[in-house]
Amino acid sequence: MKTLFINCSPKKSFSASSYLAAFQRLFVKGEKVTKKLRNKTDYAGMFQELQDADTVVLCMPLYVDGLPSHVLAFFEEAEPFFLENGLRPNLYCIANNGFIEGRQNESLMRVVENFCQRAGINWQGGVGIGGGVMLNVTRVILMVQAAIFFALYLISGIQTGKFWNTGYLAAFLPNAGVFLFLNAGVISFLLLMGLHINKASFFGKHYTRILIPSLVFVPCANVFFFILSLFQGGLFRGWLAKK
Repeated sequence: MKTLFINCSPKKSFSASSYLAAFQRLFVKGEKVTKKLRNKTDYAGMFQELQDADTVVLCMPLYVDGLPSHVLAFFEEAEPFFLENGLRPNLYCIANNGFIEGRQNESLMRVVENFCQRAGINWQGGVGIGGGVMLNVTRVILMVQAAIFFALYLISGIQTGKFWNTGYLAAFLPNAGVFLFLNAGVISFLLLMGLHINKASFFGKHYTRILIPSLVFVPCANVFFFILSLFQGGLFRGWLAKK
């Protein structure tokens, strides 16, 4: 069985969609291929992989309560491709958004389901995830913490000649525990969807979120996006951009 994972995020790297696609891959058996969809130059390679794919897993962000525009453009090309070639793969979707509630992805899920009906392929459901950006941030933080832990562990081991009972692992484990707790809903649903993908069965639509209370999430998200706008979408970018 061949499963094609399509990362539909327009970002080149460190996107929540690529993170979730990689996570889903852990629970899927058989041949696994991951492709990026960012513009029309990706179509040829994508259609080649689709010709013998048994399952397709779309991973994408929610943009203005819908699909990113480049994904809609791809759907317009993919619909006749599926129909003319008589292809009927199973299709699952992983959607994420910056809002706290995963159910915000419902409208996106409906668009993907309607596409499947028009293209004659099998809609099998998906997972809508709230707080996708913050989940991605927790992933990056854990990676940094793990790198620091490993470096300190090696330095301590080299200096003392003792690589056991250094205390660094005990200091790192609570951070890993917090990460697993915040991701518990996402991990559970991706595990369940992986089981359905392996059985080629209908999963349905399910919604989850980062496990942070809204009263904590909202002010933290406001500060994060304000800082992000300053460095990527606001003052500094405007000053330095070529005119």
